[in-house]
Amino acid sequence: MRGDRFKPIAAADFTPEQKAFIDQVVKGPNPTTAGPYNMLLRSPDLGRVAHEFGAYPRFRSTVPTKLNELAIMMSAAFWRSEFVWFAHRRAAQGAGLNPAIGDAIAAGQRPALLQPDEEAVYNFCDELLNRRQVSDPTYAKLKDQLGERGVVDLIAAMGYFQYVSMMLDVDRYPLPNNVKPELKPLP
Repeated sequence: MRGDRFKPIAAADFTPEQKAFIDQVVKGPNPTTAGPYNMLLRSPDLGRVAHEFGAYPRFRSTVPTKLNELAIMMSAAFWRSEFVWFAHRRAAQGAGLNPAIGDAIAAGQRPALLQPDEEAVYNFCDELLNRRQVSDPTYAKLKDQLGERGVVDLIAAMGYFQYVSMMLDVDRYPLPNNVKPELKPLP
């Protein structure tokens, strides 16, 4: 575990609630304590609920992984959360997302090479993040690609990873050694 403002708590110093929370995390589908878990130790009941919620958009969503990761990347870029960006850009590329799409988003530009399903996700996320609403045509195109359940699942992924991004940004959570920030700085 790492952190800047929230210094790591040694496992020997965990309360019973903190130990139970971390045990739940390491027994889950992504058994890592990287990311927000050091912060969530300060509120292990919230941590448990957040971990359970976060597992759905990551591992049980109806949205194809490539598209889900695109939405997560857009949320990370919106918050300029370098750690979330770093982790999910790799996941997106592993799921088949063209690296040029990530390059464009990191530079604050609209990607030029989007497949129809990627374009539907990109446009939906862009409108929701930047306009706080979604037009009827944009909604209809995403619904045609993913169905209503997919729309709901995509919004859950965006919301959860905005929450994680905000936590890591407040903590100034560091990137792994030898990894350089990729996101265009805020003006």
